[in-house]
Amino acid sequence: MYPNFYFIFQDWFGIELPGFKLINSFGFFVAISFVVANLVMTSEFKRKFKLGVLGSGEQIKVIKGAAMSQSDYLASGITGLIIGYKFLPLLFDFSLTGDNPQAYILSTEGSVWYGMIGAALFVGINYWQDKKQRLPAPIEEIVTVDPSYHMGSITFAAFVGGLLGAKLFHILENLSEFYRDPWGNIISFSGLTFYGGLIVGGIAVIIVAKRKGINPLHMLDVGGPAMMLAYGTGRIGCHVSGDGDWGIVNTLAKPNWMSFLPDWTWAYNYPNNVNKVCNPFLEGDAGYLANYGCDFEQTPYLVASVFPTPMYEAILGVILFLILWFLRKRIKYAGVLFGIYLMFSGTERFFIEKIRVNTIMDFMGLTQAEIISSSLFILGCILVGYGLVKKIPVSNLGTTVD
Repeated sequence: MYPNFYFIFQDWFGIELPGFKLINSFGFFVAISFVVANLVMTSEFKRKFKLGVLGSGEQIKVIKGAAMSQSDYLASGITGLIIGYKFLPLLFDFSLTGDNPQAYILSTEGSVWYGMIGAALFVGINYWQDKKQRLPAPIEEIVTVDPSYHMGSITFAAFVGGLLGAKLFHILENLSEFYRDPWGNIISFSGLTFYGGLIVGGIAVIIVAKRKGINPLHMLDVGGPAMMLAYGTGRIGCHVSGDGDWGIVNTLAKPNWMSFLPDWTWAYNYPNNVNKVCNPFLEGDAGYLANYGCDFEQTPYLVASVFPTPMYEAILGVILFLILWFLRKRIKYAGVLFGIYLMFSGTERFFIEKIRVNTIMDFMGLTQAEIISSSLFILGCILVGYGLVKKIPVSNLGTTVD
């Protein structure tokens, strides 16, 4: 489909812009998912702060009009150096990336001269901005901020923990693939397991929240709807890029109730998929092609159409988010909303696995995702029960706040 924005502009507008190969479509939607999650969580933090369940706020010292520190100048210079070193040369010769832009980005290749230009440019811009806002005598103020002030730290923890967890779980699930090409698997923008990101990213967020004095149950309730929306948004990236999270081969006739929809909503062959796979069959399938039996260069699409499961999950993710968003003001006790999120997430993923390609584990013939999704459903039930027993109120005002 569209592994990067180059293919989007080529297909939609007939324009070839080689520089757009650097904008990976999967990575773009992952970034969008973090943005929408950040917006939802910020909104919920502010609402819960008004309800009085997140304390009275934190007082911080703000200095207005002070000169920019040397460390800030150094950081901007390093940023400009990296951008200039890696990306400015591509403005004049994009062929430097070869056929693998991400490998070029993570390599040591670049231009020292352009790096120095980038560093000087960034430092100069920051110096100009610094002079504009500087006051003859800096003003020191004490301001009260709500927990949404810490969204930067929370988002960063979720990003790093989620990325590491998603990549780690994928590697553990596909060790043979990792052994064939360790470095290629590590730097690849495909091959990310959602539940790995959820588990490790969730742990990282809880640790940061506790350090900031935020009750873990309230933190979980803030994050539940946001994670569901982020999941749905991220799955759009899986579908658009064709990252391998598609379904099994679909030879069934399209149902009548879907007759008004395009054929690809029932069975799709993912042309130009980012994994460069043309054989969708699993070993043992009736149509299995030994040794992959096809050449992606000759057939840049799946030779048999599959269920477009990422699209189904994207739609379900948005629908379940809307339900959670509706319920959040109607639940009385902390932890219950996140428990419902876990039950929704586990149920959705368990059943989508029935038509989705995945690695079979050695435990009762189940996939890793089926095992984890079942565990999350059970954990969600336990958390709902715990919330109803502990009865930690979601409001100290006796009412809800919009």
